[in-house]
Parts: sequence; C-alpha cells; structure tokens
Amino acid sequence: MSEFDWRAPKAYANIHRADRPGFAWESVRRSPNYCAQFSAIPHPERSAPAGFRKHWGLIFRS
Repeated sequence: MSEFDWRAPKAYANIHRADRPGFAWESVRRSPNYCAQFSAIPHPERSAPAGFRKHWGLIFRS
C-alpha cells in the first residue's frame, strides 16, 4: 500500500511547477498498482518489459 497521503497539501507543494511529464510521473509513482508491478521487475535498472512500459505509457530514459 502506498504511504502517500493525497489529502496533505504539502504533498502538492511543487506540482504547479511540473511540466506534463513531471505531472504524469507524480501521478503514476503514487499508484499502488504501479509500485507493485515495478517491484516485480527483476532488474528495472536494465530495462522494464515492453508490456509494462506500454501499460503505464512510460518511456524510460538513460
């Protein structure tokens, strides 16, 4: 379960400065489903599976 408290104003203090990718990332990274699926990837630092990237609409840059 996510430890993010979506009701806390402090959690959104800098969101008004985020660009579109930054805003999207803030949304995705707080998803318990995303966190669980990401945790299940054996070596995410190498490459996330294509199905994972497609499902979450992500492009990982190195």
